[in-house]
Amino acid sequence: QVQLVESGGRLVQAGGSLRLSCAASGLTFSSYATGWFRQSSGKEREFVAAINWSGDSTYYADSVKGRFTISRDNGMSTVYLQMNSLKPEDTAIYYCAASSSVRTLRRQTSAYWGQGTQVTVSS
Repeated sequence: QVQLVESGGRLVQAGGSLRLSCAASGLTFSSYATGWFRQSSGKEREFVAAINWSGDSTYYADSVKGRFTISRDNGMSTVYLQMNSLKPEDTAIYYCAASSSVRTLRRQTSAYWGQGTQVTVSS
């Protein structure tokens, strides 16, 4: 049974930093592209960042480029999202996902999903 478990979300002030983690089990983690999505109240889930299976290619939404960094540790079956210079508009539930490729991941098809972790940025 595949499980993705996010952690690290909390309330933080604008300008602050957070590091989200997503621990995977039940799959050959190093064979999957992984990424982060977010969904704020009343909006559709949106792409935030993705990383390929080896970790040498990363992709970001324009809204987070230069502020967020995605990384992975295949030995620990974990993907991270370092979030700096947080803004109130970053407030959302953040979801971790894994898929066979970055393309299918970004299309949100054929992916495994975590349960989400709440990030709230106060102004």
